Amino acid sequence: MTVKAKFRFVSLALLSVGCLAVSHRATAAEPTWKAGVARVNITPTESIWMAGYGARTKPSEGVRQPLYAKALALEDHTGAVSVIVTADLIGFRREPAERIVARAAKEHNLARQKLILNASHTHSGPMTRVTKAYSLRLGREQIEAIQRYQDRLVDLVVDLIGQALARREPVTLAYEQGLAGFAVNRRRVQRREHPSPTDHDVPVLAVRKADGSLLAAAFGYACHATVLNDYRIDGDWPGYAQSALEERYPGAMALFVNGCGADQNPLPRRKVELAKRYGETLAIAVDLVLKGEMRDLSGPLRTAFERVPLAFKAPSRAEFEARLNDGNQRKRNHAKRMLTILEEGELIESMPYPVQVWQFGDALTLIALAGEAVVDYSLRFKRAYGWHDTWVSAYNNDVFGYVPSLRVLTEGGYEGGDAMWGGSFPGPFRAGVEETIAETVDELVERTGGND
Repeated sequence: MTVKAKFRFVSLALLSVGCLAVSHRATAAEPTWKAGVARVNITPTESIWMAGYGARTKPSEGVRQPLYAKALALEDHTGAVSVIVTADLIGFRREPAERIVARAAKEHNLARQKLILNASHTHSGPMTRVTKAYSLRLGREQIEAIQRYQDRLVDLVVDLIGQALARREPVTLAYEQGLAGFAVNRRRVQRREHPSPTDHDVPVLAVRKADGSLLAAAFGYACHATVLNDYRIDGDWPGYAQSALEERYPGAMALFVNGCGADQNPLPRRKVELAKRYGETLAIAVDLVLKGEMRDLSGPLRTAFERVPLAFKAPSRAEFEARLNDGNQRKRNHAKRMLTILEEGELIESMPYPVQVWQFGDALTLIALAGEAVVDYSLRFKRAYGWHDTWVSAYNNDVFGYVPSLRVLTEGGYEGGDAMWGGSFPGPFRAGVEETIAETVDELVERTGGND
């Protein structure tokens, strides 16, 4: 065979393979799902105390960027329906989350394991629940404003879920990851000798209509939403990322699903221009994924949910009494709260921790953790279940505080236990917290078939 003939043979072979690939993708891209989306404006309608920074001394003063809650309802080929809600909030606390879950089950027949409530963790949004620690600082007027907002939020989210369910239409799903690099492990800011793991992956779920146009894109990143710290309501960089992506795809909805960014900060920060720049950076990363080759997802969508107790390491009464003379005011205030609780009864020994897993056929495992989980959890689970087909999210269902890994707990510092001084928990978590969560995740992954 001549060189020219060989070239023609190889070219035809490659063309045939390409045609087969295109044909396979065209077949795989036929709608096998249904999806519906909806959004609602959840911007506070009155001045309200803001969440995220304990140093704030007054309620909000105006709005720089509106806040939204968004819902994506998915129905697989078996008819099973699941919904993910994302919101420009510091977090869904357990009490309002359980109210939403109960009403979604009653009004929309949505089982607990089929609903995820995720928050962007913006530090420029409203407080959604008055904690015991804050009840002493806030006056009656502000407490009532927060309660009004919480009640309104619950109503809006339950109605939002119903709207998304009512708008289901045939779609295809596809998944791939990109990269963005503005997250920095903030523990090195004070202790440069600390290791500085990060997770710069940008997971993207594309939801396309039958005609191929984009209906929605759900995307994630592991980083705190803490560029801004003033008194204006704002979605911070996740809000700007969503708006920038929606400008690129008119008519489509962008939903930010937060990652394990508890120990990650966007750096540098403290300027509105930076929040917009990081938002644009992430939007570009998502856009590159959407315009590239993505892997089609098939069903079924199998779901699982469990609550596991995470134990606290609580000091004794004598230790609390000794801290009344500590030089750290936050430690003194925490000791006072704990002693008051002890006068009335007993300290809690553990807290119920929600863990959720969604398995999309055999192609994608979505792990949804509660609280502010540090980046070690994302890296651990992707290492265990697959770097290319595992999506690990935090800030789901109950955002109560930090969830340290064993490494962070051993190192100590803010995420390792010091953040507890500002709340009502008796102390840091015990050393087994990471393994307890990992064992539960493993059980749910197996239950949904993700380990096959």
